[in-house]
Amino acid sequence: MGLLSDPQCRRALSRLVLRLNTPLCALSYVAGLGWFLALAFQPLAPRTYMSENAMGSTMVEEQFLFGERALSYAREFAGHKKKAGGMPVAWLEKTMWNLGLEVHKQPFSRTLPFPDETRERYMVKGTNVYGILRAPRAASTESLVLSVPCSEGPHNNQAVGLMLALASYFRGQIYWAKDIIFLVNEHDLLGMEAWLEAYHDVNITGVRSAGALGRAGAIQAAVSLELSSDVVTSFDVAVEGLNGQLPNLDLLNLFHAFCQKNGLLCTIQGKLQRSDWDSLPAYAHSLQTLLLMVLAQASGRPRGDHGLFLRYRIEAITLRGINSFRQYKYDMTTVGKTLEGMFRKLNNLLERLHQSYFFYLLPSLSRFVSIGIYMPAFGFLILVLVPHALDLWMKLSKCDAGSAERLWDGGEPVAGEEPRPGLLALVPPLLICHAAGLALYFLPVLGQRVATQHFPVSESEAVVLTLIAIYVAGMALPHNTHRWCWRGGGSDRGWMTLKLLALLYLAVQLGCLALLNFSLGFLLAATMVPAAAAVQPTGPKVLLAALLVLATPAATLLLGIFLQRELVEAPAAAAEGWQLFLAALAEGLLQHHLYGSFLFPFLALGAYPCWLLLWNVLFWK
Repeated sequence: MGLLSDPQCRRALSRLVLRLNTPLCALSYVAGLGWFLALAFQPLAPRTYMSENAMGSTMVEEQFLFGERALSYAREFAGHKKKAGGMPVAWLEKTMWNLGLEVHKQPFSRTLPFPDETRERYMVKGTNVYGILRAPRAASTESLVLSVPCSEGPHNNQAVGLMLALASYFRGQIYWAKDIIFLVNEHDLLGMEAWLEAYHDVNITGVRSAGALGRAGAIQAAVSLELSSDVVTSFDVAVEGLNGQLPNLDLLNLFHAFCQKNGLLCTIQGKLQRSDWDSLPAYAHSLQTLLLMVLAQASGRPRGDHGLFLRYRIEAITLRGINSFRQYKYDMTTVGKTLEGMFRKLNNLLERLHQSYFFYLLPSLSRFVSIGIYMPAFGFLILVLVPHALDLWMKLSKCDAGSAERLWDGGEPVAGEEPRPGLLALVPPLLICHAAGLALYFLPVLGQRVATQHFPVSESEAVVLTLIAIYVAGMALPHNTHRWCWRGGGSDRGWMTLKLLALLYLAVQLGCLALLNFSLGFLLAATMVPAAAAVQPTGPKVLLAALLVLATPAATLLLGIFLQRELVEAPAAAAEGWQLFLAALAEGLLQHHLYGSFLFPFLALGAYPCWLLLWNVLFWK
């Protein structure tokens, strides 16, 4: 503190920061990327372990032997579904009633903001059917959920059959201390959202549902099952939920433990873990798995029906049965025993899962990276903005100090000296950039009818093309409004003030985002931070403009699509990647309007206006 109080020491420190600004920023950025790449190494990714005492052992004697009955139910369900042309509601109600469950149905409807061309739907109507197995040893204060989405065609018939067989078996047991809800939801996430909103008596997304819902206890955990073949070679587990939320790590550990006990192969992100952690190929494999999880979490979209449970503080995962070319096959009995063991362990819980991690990354199912390990990677990236902000602040303070010293000595201002810009001068560029963000958020959906009347495009194409048009048009807006806001507005002091504001704005946005969705915050920081630090109106303008264009959120999305296809070993050509990009834009808008995803509003109202401020700095005159 004594050194900092000395004016000479402060000036020396200022000169040192200014001199080492670029090397320090480059070193910090490289350190952030290097730290992230090192997360797949074994020392930074310890083995997973069970934190909840009630689930610390798999010493459960599974007795489920209804594999053939599950296949019989599946064939019967498939026949009635084909005959009804959709979900056989009456047959499901009758079957669940015969099993001794308390049966309820829930009709629902939802009008999409614009047609979903991928699934060919606009006016969606459906019915959810569920049965409640009341706990014989408790007062219906807590419950568990086993859900199965009713998909079109032959998909997921075996999952419905296995669920009914498990209900039949569970009905004959007396050790249940929690109610168990067996749910068959129609129209995938739409049906699940309608059921969750009605069950919790809320209306978040505007879905309309009818019928009095029967309720069990407060839901402690949920498992969503997807199974489309009579045998499986492995199970892939999906953990990413809405807005990048993750379930408690203990639930994932429980699934992995019972898979190991019953000899089931299990994967995450479609990748089977390797045993040789010390080799370079094993590191590359772990890094691929880690990157796939980062991309999936950054998208903000749920990777299964479980993703909507997490919003209600219900721990949930989705299990997908895979039938591939592998030699070893597992029948319905083995799969049923695995689910039985999981539910019996969850039945032992005395409180909600809370002792293990909620923020983590997974290079494999047996290893994890906690928030305390991966956050420094983001910290190093965001640290790049700090020296640049200090540099700008010192330069502005130096100019102000020089002017104040001349006035204090009684001298007159130097002729032609740049007047100090006030805060009012920053209002026009801020208003223009945020007005462009508001237009990007509201106009694509509101203007779809006008666009379809004047152009030969569908509603979905109109929304996406309007989105792209507004995004590009923002780059051509008259940003040089500062020139008439104050005399000398085109000065160096003016653009330095605006860039300082933009850097602080970007740092606050990314910092808050990383606390909610680390993957999205890290990807945006990795692309936007270097461009934000380098942009200035002097220097190679073409090169800086190209760098800034590559740092836009839209370019990050496009690059993420190509990277994801490379990681799953299905590289996309340029034309296919562009089509995937357009589909991702439409999907992002639908996810926001249907389920409340915050990715689109954050990019439109936060990241895009901040990027336009940097674009304004680049073309400052």
